[in-house]
Amino acid sequence: SNTGDGAGNFLGADSNNLTFWTENTERMRIDATGAVTMPHQPAFLVRPSGSQSNIAVSNEVTVVFGTEIFDQNADFASNQFTAPVSGRYQLNLTLYINAIDSASDYYHIKIWTSNRIYSSVIDPGVLASDPVYWNIPIAVLADMDLGDIAKVTIKQNNGTAQTDIINETTFSGYLVA
Repeated sequence: SNTGDGAGNFLGADSNNLTFWTENTERMRIDATGAVTMPHQPAFLVRPSGSQSNIAVSNEVTVVFGTEIFDQNADFASNQFTAPVSGRYQLNLTLYINAIDSASDYYHIKIWTSNRIYSSVIDPGVLASDPVYWNIPIAVLADMDLGDIAKVTIKQNNGTAQTDIINETTFSGYLVA
């Protein structure tokens, strides 16, 4: 049975599901097991479509995310997520790099949002040689306003342009509250 307001907003129910609709589109479903799904809830998972080789030194290098694993609500484009509503967003980065230069003073990895920057720094200068592989995670619950963006950069302070961003890198996020 359905109850609605005549403008495409209604509550639907059958023996297995309770559904919520706005503008004639299902927005939320509670199934017989109690699982709640929201097909338009902002959520994304992206990764590079290939490696970014020999990233520039002493510059903020934008991580290029050419492959969308999923982009629920279509809020990810041009290497950045745009918040469709104000709220708290869980953002997760696993930056996978190789050919790290131990002559560099540091690598500064950032998730930039319109409100703040969340970062991680590594100092390879304390290493005896150039590491082949390195994984840098950042996870944050970020406050974002409608239209704010989130993007990822890496800066190698100095040394040789030999470091690669590997395509196993992932960036994800979703609206929490």
